[in-house]
Amino acid sequence: MFGLIGKKLSHSFSKNYFTEKFQKLGLSPNEGYVYELFELEKIEDFDTLIKENPSLRGLNVTIPYKKAVIPFLDKLDPIAKRIGAVNTIKIEEDGTKTGYNTDYIGFKSSLEKFIYTNSTSIFKGKALIFGTGGAAQAVKIALQEAEDLDDISRLNIKFDFVSSSVIATQDEGKYQIIPYSRVDITKYKLLINTTPLGMYPNIDDFPPLSSVDYSKIDKSYFLYDLVYNPEETLFLKKGKAKGAKTMNGLEMLHGQAEAAAYIWGI
Repeated sequence: MFGLIGKKLSHSFSKNYFTEKFQKLGLSPNEGYVYELFELEKIEDFDTLIKENPSLRGLNVTIPYKKAVIPFLDKLDPIAKRIGAVNTIKIEEDGTKTGYNTDYIGFKSSLEKFIYTNSTSIFKGKALIFGTGGAAQAVKIALQEAEDLDDISRLNIKFDFVSSSVIATQDEGKYQIIPYSRVDITKYKLLINTTPLGMYPNIDDFPPLSSVDYSKIDKSYFLYDLVYNPEETLFLKKGKAKGAKTMNGLEMLHGQAEAAAYIWGI
């Protein structure tokens, strides 16, 4: 058995995706190839879930448990350890639970398709990451030069974060964490939303830059939204209206899901 843990899962694509994948591969539910959604009110319910479902062999993890689940695991893959967030868990027959981060893989491969043409980058500039959660940390590692990872294709894009949880700019050395009120959008050309702002059903939400800031976006900008439902968020619509290139999170989702399936041996 496989599944997804999170708090609110009505928006999830994972159940249909993996159910269809199992069917295409001829993997029978009678052999344990089923994918279920497990809504956990609190992460402390994780151990109970594992005990009550001894046939579980793999889990995906979504908001808000990508960081919170780590203390409940036995091992961490090096990338997941560096990112500090887990979105995929492999459960061995002896109960050993190992955490991985395939968001990193999915984001990196999809971004390369977004900003490269014929192996040449069409993007020049700096990135601004909206949010500082688990998904944001995966984006961070994908953008920067990962010297201690076996990573041949390196994006090596400089970046800063913007966060609603800070009131003054925090200098972290290689990057800054900036409050929304102090963002100068003209310093960046790649805007990446890693927050759930704009996700169904709250489709009227978007990263709260002022209308003046959005008005400065032009065709030289790239807007990437990790949200995939709806297909075009208000964040992307605002960018497209100014001529920016846009991408939603669906291709990243497919990439991370395929990487998870590989980890599970599917």
